[in-house]
Amino acid sequence: MNIALIVAFVSIGLAQIMAMVRLIVGPDTGDRILALDTMVVNAIGLIVLIGIAQGTRIYFEASMIIAMLGFVSTVAYARFKLRGDIIE
Repeated sequence: MNIALIVAFVSIGLAQIMAMVRLIVGPDTGDRILALDTMVVNAIGLIVLIGIAQGTRIYFEASMIIAMLGFVSTVAYARFKLRGDIIE
C-alpha cells in the first residue's frame, strides 16, 4: 500500500507541475482556464491521497467542498470570458 501511495503522490505531483506550466505558457485564455481547472482536480486528488495516507475522513469532506467551489469558479470564469458578465 505504501508503494502505491508514493506512486500516486508522484504522479499527481507531476500532473500538477505540468498543469502549472500550461497555466503560465498557455497561448490562449481557454488553455489557461482548462489548466486552472486541471489544477483544481489535481489538488483534490492530492487531498484525497493525504486522507488515505493518514486514515482520516475529514480530508474527503474538504475535497468535496473544494470540488464544488472549483466547478463553480471555472464555469463563472469561462462565462465571464465569453459574455463579459457572470450574472444576467
